[in-house]
Amino acid sequence: MLEVTILAILQGVAEFLPISSSGHLVIGQHFLGVDEPGMRLDLFLHVGTLASIAVFYWATIWRILRNREWLYVVKVVVSALPAILVYLCFKDFIDGMFENTRMVGALLMFTGAVLIGTRYLPRGSKDVSLIRALLMGLGQALALLPGVSRSGMTLASARGGRVDAEKAAEFSFLMSAPLIIGGAVLEVAKSGVGSDSGEIGWGLTIYGAVLSAVVGYFSLKFLVKALKGKWFWLFGPYCIVAGLVTLLLV
Repeated sequence: MLEVTILAILQGVAEFLPISSSGHLVIGQHFLGVDEPGMRLDLFLHVGTLASIAVFYWATIWRILRNREWLYVVKVVVSALPAILVYLCFKDFIDGMFENTRMVGALLMFTGAVLIGTRYLPRGSKDVSLIRALLMGLGQALALLPGVSRSGMTLASARGGRVDAEKAAEFSFLMSAPLIIGGAVLEVAKSGVGSDSGEIGWGLTIYGAVLSAVVGYFSLKFLVKALKGKWFWLFGPYCIVAGLVTLLLV
């Protein structure tokens, strides 16, 4: 139960805060000796964070569906294309990076530098256009590497495009939904979620999903507050310190 709790909290916190969930999981597994979770648990932890997005932005999702705002849907699809193409072209390289803890530490420091850099970018009030959606999508593609924060790169890209902070946060997390769902489908196709071999029981799996959803919801709330309060960049020093410690200790 302790292992599931640790992984669920890491997933819920780092999936949304700009500190790289994949990087923290790689580092945590290295230093704590925590085995990689079974496919079923990994899948349901992602389902939990997806549920937290759905709950937090339910009003927006309902508005899009009710008013048939297809242009918004097109923007989400466009934003997902760079990550899909990059993964298809560099799958082996990206997967190999998850075994290189030192490189994860270096990429975490890169994330920190980008986040600190957002402090010096002017704030904007623009909407997410198709071009800005593509720009955020390029940031999301870069975040396929463990240690590079998805939310950090997409929100930094939005800041560079002078997008309103609240609109940027909303789009950043809604645009992650296709990739989370696509990743889950790929895992099911590769392993088969129905197989119980080496898997954690259903009770602990559901517990992990619920915990990641609850933690993820409050992480989202905290990040939106950070963006409004103009202290989003303060996650940068943490990433640099975390990355430096990783490089020194590995």
